[in-house]
Amino acid sequence: MDGWDKPVGAMMSKDNGSTPTSPLVNRSCADLKCYMVLFEAEKTAIGSICFLAGPFTFLENALVLGVIAATASLRQRPSYLFIGSLALADVFASCFFTTSFLDFHLFHRLDGPIAYLFKLGGVTMAFTGSVGSLLLTALDRYLCIHQASSYKVVLTRRRALLALLALWSATILISFLPLMGWRCPTGLSPPCSRLFPYIDHRYLACWVSFILVLLSLILSAYALILWRANRHEASMTGLQGAPTGGQARMRLDIRLARTLGLILLIMVGCWLPTLSFMLADISVQLTHTQQRAFAFCSTMCLVNSAVNPLLYALRCRELRVALMRLLGGLSEGLGCCQRHVGGDSTTTLPLGEGNSCSAHSESEAPRLVSCRPNTVSEMVGKQQLDMTGK
Repeated sequence: MDGWDKPVGAMMSKDNGSTPTSPLVNRSCADLKCYMVLFEAEKTAIGSICFLAGPFTFLENALVLGVIAATASLRQRPSYLFIGSLALADVFASCFFTTSFLDFHLFHRLDGPIAYLFKLGGVTMAFTGSVGSLLLTALDRYLCIHQASSYKVVLTRRRALLALLALWSATILISFLPLMGWRCPTGLSPPCSRLFPYIDHRYLACWVSFILVLLSLILSAYALILWRANRHEASMTGLQGAPTGGQARMRLDIRLARTLGLILLIMVGCWLPTLSFMLADISVQLTHTQQRAFAFCSTMCLVNSAVNPLLYALRCRELRVALMRLLGGLSEGLGCCQRHVGGDSTTTLPLGEGNSCSAHSESEAPRLVSCRPNTVSEMVGKQQLDMTGK
């Protein structure tokens, strides 16, 4: 590398793999080349992850957005507005992260400060919006459990839209602060970040703290959901006595614990390594090996965006029904005449669907009247039925 005044990478290669005097990246940096630390084998591996996960993430999240946009009943529900926000953020992540990461690490594009910070702002906006939408989804599910009887009054569509407006306004502001002037005063030289060119350590510390607060709130919301589910199951067992045939299957709170455990394991597993390297970058000077490890860990955030639709959107029965209707309409061709089922707003899709999915009607909706995606929805429906039956 010719970017450092005394390049560490060059010293290591000249010593034929021997340990240099100081493995720390503590020299002045002349251009962006000193941040391009990947070896050819690492470029191939990480590039393969991006080329596979990027398009897949884009397609599945775009599909979720399309289904929600094309289904009138889903657009009116706060839960699906939050899932749509999550899908939109992950679409941004698949576009901004994949193109910026490959452009920088694989194709060695040397942008100026403005162009680089604009691209980095897009990536930051996408991932911040994704975590923020996960928090709104978790809070929505918590309200659905904690205030099941008054949920529709507490969380209206208008309030959901205001929450999304606040989330994305804050996300855009925070993400583009470096572009607006909060950048490292020394350019590319210490004490700037060794993970992100032009980024001030104080900004990086603030952003990491913000993300950690959001993740902590998500964990707390799901912990409260699980606690509430456990109390509900215990109270129902006490009221109804010995388990009947319908209750003999695995307790709902145990199934819920498994579902939430999977969600949290994937979320923490994808985000914790990346945030750990960022925290280390704030406090110590990283080696080239650590920089390369961070490049790999950052792709795990893209993998998280690829998994999100499978965990939050496609597990919801209503969205799957709408997707099948949409696919059924497409299979009959865009030229088919629409057939309107009387009064069913969920059939007013703008893609001219036919009747291949007419078996899924409004008769299925009452069980999901207060439905939230995943097993949480089933528990709330069960809880409301128990309350009305008393």
